[in-house]
Amino acid sequence: MLCDECQKEPACVHITKIINQQKIEKHLCEQCAQKSGEIMGKGINNIFGNKFSVHDFLKEMFDYTLPENACPTLEPVCSDCGLSYSEFCHSGKFGCSGCYQAFAGQLEPLIKRIHGTAAHTGKVPKRSGRRFGVEQLIKRLRHELAQHVTREEYEQAAQLRDEIKVLERQLAGSDASQE
Repeated sequence: MLCDECQKEPACVHITKIINQQKIEKHLCEQCAQKSGEIMGKGINNIFGNKFSVHDFLKEMFDYTLPENACPTLEPVCSDCGLSYSEFCHSGKFGCSGCYQAFAGQLEPLIKRIHGTAAHTGKVPKRSGRRFGVEQLIKRLRHELAQHVTREEYEQAAQLRDEIKVLERQLAGSDASQE
């Protein structure tokens, strides 16, 4: 595919914009992309210099500026290491494990946007997987139980309560057999 601007070089930068529910695509060569100014920031140099890293990618994702008319608010700071959220956005790295808790409010929507969910849905080791699966099932059933109680559906709630008790006995039995 040739560049949409110069029609000479092969297109290596593909830009998709959605403006007012209308999709606009541009396919540009390296020189035309740099001239057009479509791509801002340091990212273009990293891509064309073959120095791309995940760290730089995440740093660019987190690096955003507020509009000038936005009111400044108190930004969260990690109580363990003192790292502020803006410093994290600038560096792309956390200072300690406490940063995950300190910035949870800002990170969860971002993680959901990137991965589709904030809960781990990957593989579980076989050794601990069975117990983990039962614990997750109990957690889900307790949530359903609470919903049934709030909707005053006591028959379904009683069935779930009994099912939870059976599963908890199974967990207690497996703990006793492992000792």
